[in-house]
Amino acid sequence: MSQANDGLQPALDATAETAVADRPTGRTDRTKSFFIVPAVVWIIAFTIFPLLYALYTSVWSYRFGKINQFVGLDNYGRLFTDSNLHSGLRVTLVFVTVTVFVEMILGFGLAVLLNREMRGKNILRAIMILPLFATPVAVGYLGITLYYERNGPINSLVRFLLGSGHDVPWLSDPSWSLISVMILDIWQWTPFVFLVCLAALQGLPQDLYEAARVDGGSGPQLFRYITLPLMAPILWLILLLRVVEAFKVFDIPASLTLGGPGRATEVYSLFTYRTALRFFDHGYAAAQGFLLLVIVMLIVSLLFGRIRGLYEESV
Repeated sequence: MSQANDGLQPALDATAETAVADRPTGRTDRTKSFFIVPAVVWIIAFTIFPLLYALYTSVWSYRFGKINQFVGLDNYGRLFTDSNLHSGLRVTLVFVTVTVFVEMILGFGLAVLLNREMRGKNILRAIMILPLFATPVAVGYLGITLYYERNGPINSLVRFLLGSGHDVPWLSDPSWSLISVMILDIWQWTPFVFLVCLAALQGLPQDLYEAARVDGGSGPQLFRYITLPLMAPILWLILLLRVVEAFKVFDIPASLTLGGPGRATEVYSLFTYRTALRFFDHGYAAAQGFLLLVIVMLIVSLLFGRIRGLYEESV
């Protein structure tokens, strides 16, 4: 009898271990579901449903904010013939190209400058990121005061340096008004590029620099052959984030210039906003939104391909 019990004991122990092992797994699965379900609900409610509803809206004609009739793809056909939309798209492309380029150069340059040992660098870093905490709408309204052409602080400084008669028409001239919007956007978003680049620079392996210095490498050579190659994936990622965000710009042009003078600063998002909420043409506005989505998706696909290639080369 004792020998029989001894033979059954290993089997009972194995069964008990299996039962104990199975118990946490089920509990873990329920815990995972508890955290995943809210995320899924959020995505469905605030991403998939609005996207599908916008697609549904884009095939209808609206009159005074109410559905008028089914028009199929007519709203998408209007995208190719609307000169005002083309003007907004052109302004947006100029805005994105100039602002993102300047922000990348300034942000990376300042990060390299403040990554070295210098007195008061922590204070300078803190000052550099302050514009990130400003609300874009507030920045736009602040710009109205700063760019005031008669007695504004900027033109007062211009008169002090260059003499009277050199006032800059910041908000009344079409070219200068777009430059004014760009300056505010650059002021606000350069700190983002600076912050990410500084964090990446501090994570670079210092032994490579030490070995290069031992071999007689100069500062420019270290920057060209070590810093830039190692920073390339991060720089492309920052470029991707900034391009996507710049295409959605709305707050600063809407609060600073209202798209004027004329349509000089009417970016694509502002034009879509007016189409929907001023002219109540929601179907056409939805079609405009999908056009912007396609443009941004193409750009993101190209940049993602470049980033993936850089990471594969590094591996």
